[in-house]
Amino acid sequence: MLICFLRTLILYAVLIAVIRLMGKRQLGEMGPLEFVVAILIADLASVPMQDLAIPLLSGLIPIVTILAAELLLSVVCYKMPALRRLFSGKPVILMENGRLLQDNLKKTRITPDELTELLREKDVVDLSTVKYAILETNGQLSALLYPEHQSPTAQDAGVAVTPLSLPVTLISSGKLLRENLPVAGRTESWVNDFLRARGVGVHQIYLLTITADGTVYLSEKERP
Repeated sequence: MLICFLRTLILYAVLIAVIRLMGKRQLGEMGPLEFVVAILIADLASVPMQDLAIPLLSGLIPIVTILAAELLLSVVCYKMPALRRLFSGKPVILMENGRLLQDNLKKTRITPDELTELLREKDVVDLSTVKYAILETNGQLSALLYPEHQSPTAQDAGVAVTPLSLPVTLISSGKLLRENLPVAGRTESWVNDFLRARGVGVHQIYLLTITADGTVYLSEKERP
C-alpha cells in the first residue's frame, strides 16, 4: 500500500513537471498535436500507477520520451511552417462578406445551425454583420464584423481614458508581500498606516492591491 502511494506521488510530480515543460500554450486551447500528447501521457501514467509489477522507471521512460518528442517537434514546427500546417492544419474561412462558404462548411463538417450557435457565443446574432468567420486551428471560431457594426472604442468616441496599469498585490491571504513593495513604490510603513487608518491589520486582509496611479483595492477576510 505504501509503495503504491509513493509511486502515485512520484508520477503525479512527474506529470506536473511534464506539463510545465510543455509550456503554457498547451494549457489553453489545444491543437491536434497537443491533444494527442495529453492523451498519451495520461494513459502512460495510469498504467504504472495501477500495476505494481511494472518497474517505476519503465513507466517514467515513455512519459519522458513523449515529452522530448513533443518539445523537439515544437521546435521543428516553429522553424518549418509547412510541417506546422501538416500537424496543426490551417484556419478555414466559413463566412466571407456576410456569405456562407458552403464548401468550407462541408469540409469542416459544421452545419449552419452549429455556425450560428458559435456566433451567438460571440454575441453575434445578425449574420449580415459578419465580414469574416474563421475556424481556427484550435477549433475556436473567430468572428470579424464589418467596421460599422463593431463597438466604438474610446478613440472613436473622442473620450480621454486613463492609461491601463496592472495592479500590484501587496497583501494576499493575510500575508504582506514585501518583495512587491518596491515594485509598487510603497513601503511597509505606508501599508501599516493605510490599514491603521481603516482600523484593520495585515492578518485581517484577504487582498490588497495598488496600481501605478494610486488606485487601491481592499478586501477584508470574511468573518466566520
